[in-house]
Amino acid sequence: MKWEGERRSEHVEDRRGAPGIGGGRMPRVGGRGIGLGTIVIALLAGWIFGINPLTLLGLMGGGGAISGAPQVQQPAQAPPADDKAAAFVSTVLASTEDTWTGQFRAAGGAYRPPGLVLFRGSTRTACGMGQAAMGPFYCPADQKVYIDLGFFDTLGRRLGAPGDFAQAYVVAHEVGHHVQKQLGITDKVDGMRGRVSEVQMNALSVRMELQADCLAGVWAHHSQKAKAWLEPGDVEEGLNAASKIGDDTLQRQSERVVVPESFTHGTSEQRMRWFRQGLSSGSMARCNTFEAGQL
Repeated sequence: MKWEGERRSEHVEDRRGAPGIGGGRMPRVGGRGIGLGTIVIALLAGWIFGINPLTLLGLMGGGGAISGAPQVQQPAQAPPADDKAAAFVSTVLASTEDTWTGQFRAAGGAYRPPGLVLFRGSTRTACGMGQAAMGPFYCPADQKVYIDLGFFDTLGRRLGAPGDFAQAYVVAHEVGHHVQKQLGITDKVDGMRGRVSEVQMNALSVRMELQADCLAGVWAHHSQKAKAWLEPGDVEEGLNAASKIGDDTLQRQSERVVVPESFTHGTSEQRMRWFRQGLSSGSMARCNTFEAGQL
């Protein structure tokens, strides 16, 4: 990607220099304390199966909102100007802002960009305690994307998906969840929790995640049209990243039996297909995974 010199987003908050969160109270779910063993199980399951551990902690604790010790509001700090990794993420985020502002305006709406928080190790969020082991995630409660940049090393070395466009795809996927929040899709799906079975909820989660993949493709389509910044091999990097984090691939890597009923993000083939759908069409309307007969 020829990204250097492009506009950087002003909505990036750098918490990497903040003090650690050791010694604080355990996060609480539904009024009950969560033991360290529960947290470890949730983190491992999130890593292996691609499930947001914040959601898992809510299920394990009997439902309800996740809360931690009272948050101390610190002034937002921008990343250093000479931090190349942070500059890259800021540039990709700025591009998503341009794309989605234009798409919402064309549809008669207004886009409100998400914040993006860089952290190291752990950080507090409106959805509970964020951990680096979760990988990047979006918190709809505060409408922010959270990323420990160390994940990109894991993405390239452990998961076999190197490259700057693979990283850009990850950021764009999380921003896709913000687009879903803006459109009211997130709240509708969350409203089904407790009203349908776990298997049915997993199926809805798959459609949510595949739609976010498609929206990441829509961003890639329009950002390339505006900037012509993709280079040979970039699209393949994005598709490879989508493939490496499919539920079936992650379950095989963990030496477990593949259990489709437990999928929450979709298979590798599905994730590539829907990313490609958004990339080729550039159309939000073509990302309606909820009405698709075949994923």
